[in-house]
Amino acid sequence: MTRNEELENLYGPAAKDLPAVTELIQSVASQPELEFLRQMLSAALAGSGKLLRPAISLLSARLGEYNLSLAAPLAASVELLHTATLVHDDVIDQADQRRGEPTPNALFGNSASVMLGDYMFANAADFIAQTDKPIVVRKFAKTIMEMAQGELVQDSHVFEYSDDINRYLNQIRGKTAVLFATAAEGGAIVCDADRDTISAMRGYGMNLGMAFQVVDDILDFTGDASLMGKPIGSDLMSGNITLPAILYMQKNPSNPIQHAFEGVRRTSNIKKAIKEILADDSIFWEAKNIAREMCDEARESIDDLPDSTEKKVLLNLVEYTFSREH
Repeated sequence: MTRNEELENLYGPAAKDLPAVTELIQSVASQPELEFLRQMLSAALAGSGKLLRPAISLLSARLGEYNLSLAAPLAASVELLHTATLVHDDVIDQADQRRGEPTPNALFGNSASVMLGDYMFANAADFIAQTDKPIVVRKFAKTIMEMAQGELVQDSHVFEYSDDINRYLNQIRGKTAVLFATAAEGGAIVCDADRDTISAMRGYGMNLGMAFQVVDDILDFTGDASLMGKPIGSDLMSGNITLPAILYMQKNPSNPIQHAFEGVRRTSNIKKAIKEILADDSIFWEAKNIAREMCDEARESIDDLPDSTEKKVLLNLVEYTFSREH
């Protein structure tokens, strides 16, 4: 199956307009004098996945008075913002691969990669302004602030022992879910969908984004390292406690993570904890159950929308999010 066929199967009517979105993204480095920037942008986009967020924006836009000249800049801004955060994350984490592809910082260095991320943020803001919807511009700005806050909060808790699931949920809301919500809500707003549709799509995006991150955190333990582009248990090795680790800690009050975070044989204790987590299937059953509940809430958010091809695809994307393997 070609990539285009795969995207068409996933995104239905939105797939045919994704090339317009990627063309906009590529245009930010189209000038001949920006060849170096174009190479960096290509490296960044190579690790960004299947364009899920912009596809959701396009599907949402089709629930209103669909206008690609408004929907495409919104979708491009969403993808640029997402990719810019990945570029900065890879610099912070000193990651040399993402989804099996070399990261920009591995190819071009940290300083250039930080500037690339900044350049992408600026272009994302320019695209969002092209929608000519002040409310979308404000929501976009708030989304950037919430995402930055989410990352800052996570960084402030590195190697800090806590099995507080509510703290984790608040972190992933800011770190991941708010961008899904903006992608989903924004499409409906720029194409003048009714208020109920806009609200439904925001709820859909927020819950789908929460589920997406929970599944991502499960795959950090159970996924194929070659497909994920990072070692198994890399979050815990970096001092970040995610849902599987929290559930493990709650079941085992005295555990190697506690010792590791106290500075006792940190690497060996974390590796021991990863093995013990992987050996306990009930942890992943419970984590998947939490993700399933979030998926159910995403479905319920759009229950009252009229039946349409777009609604069917949005519902299928919930199952795709839950079942994905990388």
